[in-house]
Amino acid sequence: MAGRTDKLAAKANFAGPGGRFIVERGGSGGLRVNERIRAREVRVIDDAGNQLGVMTLPDAMKTARESGLDVVEISPSAVPPVCKLVDYGKFLYEQSKKAHEAKKHQKSSHIKEVKFRPSTAEHDYQVRKNQIIRFLGEGHKVKAMIFHRGREMAHQSVGRAKMDRLLKEIVEHAQVEFGPRMEANILLALLAPKKGAGAAAPARPAQSAADGQA
Repeated sequence: MAGRTDKLAAKANFAGPGGRFIVERGGSGGLRVNERIRAREVRVIDDAGNQLGVMTLPDAMKTARESGLDVVEISPSAVPPVCKLVDYGKFLYEQSKKAHEAKKHQKSSHIKEVKFRPSTAEHDYQVRKNQIIRFLGEGHKVKAMIFHRGREMAHQSVGRAKMDRLLKEIVEHAQVEFGPRMEANILLALLAPKKGAGAAAPARPAQSAADGQA
């Protein structure tokens, strides 16, 4: 019951400057705002980034209230803690937007893997080649991999010929960051989008076996 009470308290609304209500974020990574700030004195930065110096918390809140803003603790570990005078709702929106952009950038930098076999049939080869071109067009790096099994290891030239063909056919879209090289039973090459290359992706076949193996 106590745990539930704590959660409800962390989500509770409290009155902010000018009678506005602000939702305080809970958790160890939450921001303290206005009355929730524990320090008696804080170093204050205004919404334009100007240093206003060290103030008592009541004085900082009074200054914020006069501009219709909130006091947000942005660096609690500093001595004294650093606070910024901002519109808290707008501040949260900007933080969320930055996090979204960072996540989007991180997602776009993931390395995709496309697998072949020395015996991959022509149709499946074309499907996977087009998938590589599409991934590169979307800004991803791609690891092209040719798996050898059993007796195929004795005829690695077949897999290497397929890799050489692939690299020649996607040369307008890709730059090779490393490879092709053998690692255990896999011939692989890491491909990156080529600067200035068009982002248009090839048409996808009706039936795709891109991630399967022949």
